[in-house]
Amino acid sequence: MAKHFTAEFKLEAAKLIVDHGYTFVKASEAVNVSHSALTR
Repeated sequence: MAKHFTAEFKLEAAKLIVDHGYTFVKASEAVNVSHSALTR
């Protein structure tokens, strides 16, 4: 079963990449989700 994330969670994860220069891999590690979940 797929995990469902709140809009706030998605926004915070995106901010790590856009605002703070994290890579997708580092951002996914920081928010404790898989890389593929973050890219979706």
